[in-house]
Amino acid sequence: MGRIDVFVAPRPNPALIRAMTIVNRIVMLHGVPGFRDLLPFNRLAGLRGIANVRHIDFPAADQQRLKACCGGGQATFITPNHPEFFTDWMIDKEIVSRVSPLAASWATHGVVNGLGRPMQKFWLANNLIAQIPGNNDAAKAHSVDWALKGHGVLLHPEGAVGWHGNYIGPLLPGAVEMGLEALQRGRETNKDFKAWVAPIVWKLAFTGNVERALAKECAYIEISLKIEGAANGSLPERVYRIYSTLLSRDEQACGLTVEEGVPYAVRQQRVLAELGRELAATIAAEPGLDMAELLRGARRWLRDGKADADEQKRVRKLTETIQRVQRVGRWAFAAATITQEEIAEHLKRVRNDYCRGSLRDTINRFIPQPAGPRRAHIRMPEPLALHAYDSSLDKALATLRSRMQEAVTRIVTELDAGGGFISYPNPFYHR
Repeated sequence: MGRIDVFVAPRPNPALIRAMTIVNRIVMLHGVPGFRDLLPFNRLAGLRGIANVRHIDFPAADQQRLKACCGGGQATFITPNHPEFFTDWMIDKEIVSRVSPLAASWATHGVVNGLGRPMQKFWLANNLIAQIPGNNDAAKAHSVDWALKGHGVLLHPEGAVGWHGNYIGPLLPGAVEMGLEALQRGRETNKDFKAWVAPIVWKLAFTGNVERALAKECAYIEISLKIEGAANGSLPERVYRIYSTLLSRDEQACGLTVEEGVPYAVRQQRVLAELGRELAATIAAEPGLDMAELLRGARRWLRDGKADADEQKRVRKLTETIQRVQRVGRWAFAAATITQEEIAEHLKRVRNDYCRGSLRDTINRFIPQPAGPRRAHIRMPEPLALHAYDSSLDKALATLRSRMQEAVTRIVTELDAGGGFISYPNPFYHR
């Protein structure tokens, strides 16, 4: 098997890809009609649908807009948002099966290369490209070559899953950079060659009230993380108490005083500032760096490998802690209400970041189970026509992110207006 830090080119098998598309629709997404709602069969994820997405709302106009960007004579990089792990690949595969069945998809190196030779062959045959931290040149080159053949390449510009379905995080530049390279190469032989970045957004909404299932998962987390005294509050208050307790543990580890009544966001920034100072001092970073620049510097410092093992371990732990604390972003404090979908995202984020050690938790990280049946609302904002775009890379990314955020917000607004969400007062708001 190729080592995790070595790129291995995908070898797509069209027959396997078609078969996996069928399996994806039946077993992974929709489940098996007649069994998916019938006890005890609906307790079996394969019959219920592992991702439990019962309905897909993907308007024909949006599909046609995406399809028009794909095909021969143009290069296309499809960029979905990234609110949920495992379901991401299920929905991504459904989307490309409708518009570009042989599109390649980027995935983490741990999935593609880290599960043994048979699984590596399986993922390569499904046309997955391994994203290898610090060593992506070969993957990018292959992606450009594949896009120039008219098949398309899909990658998530937000990077890792954030578990925030209403908010588009800062975007990484890879899709735009590869699109510009493909445009340059394509126009060497065809002055009218076109290159696109085609954004896709999807929002998951429960089809009914899932408070009981959410409360059960909340109780599991409370017991697993030894968080007492939360079970008597409302569901949102219990989630807030979990996060507040975990943050207080970080405050204590940093030597900070835990102050009752101080807003969560203020406490969070104090922790991040203290962790940032410690990380900057450890790697001798230049003064005045913001947190994103400091984390990039820490990753470069680790790749250089000049310090001893203990020092590297310390820097790695600091960077991981900063990233974990940051994962409750400003979006969590923005609205006076919180939906069941957002509560579910909070719980999945906590389980992924904090609950470790058991087989149950390991399975949950790779195949997180939703609290109930859902509908996926998929939309395609206006594509970014790189062949007609003469602004900077930063401007292109800002435009792409703006279009994606507007599309997500529009879905949420429409669903909310139609009574599609069950909401509660948001305990993070003004706290």
